[in-house]
Amino acid sequence: MTENETPTQAGFEAQGDDAKAFWRLRLYVAGQTPKSLEAFANLKKLCEEYLKGRYEVEVIDLIENPHLANQDQIIAIPTLIRKLPTPIRKIIGTLADTERVLVGLEICERIGDSK
Repeated sequence: MTENETPTQAGFEAQGDDAKAFWRLRLYVAGQTPKSLEAFANLKKLCEEYLKGRYEVEVIDLIENPHLANQDQIIAIPTLIRKLPTPIRKIIGTLADTERVLVGLEICERIGDSK
C-alpha cells in the first residue's frame, strides 16, 4: 500500500460492524525510547487515517508502572492491545507495517483473504 492509498484502494475493506465501532486501544511502552516513540507515532497516524473520531488511546509506560504489565500479560514492548471492540487483539512492535496492524487488529481485512 502506498502512502496515499485508502484501505479499499490498496486491497483492504472495513470490517462489518467494526467499521462504525468505537475503538479503545492501549499501548505499552518503556519510557521515551526510539521504538516507543515510533510505535506511538505510527499508532496515531493509523488511528487518524482509519478510525478518526472513533478511538481512544491509553499509553502505559512500564518504567513508571511496571505492575501494569501483568493485567494484559505483556511480555515484550512496545505492545498494542485492542480492548474494544472485542475480542481483545495484541500487536507487538513499532506498528510500522501498516498492513499487519490493520489486519491484526481487524480494522480492515485484506480483500480476497478468507477467515
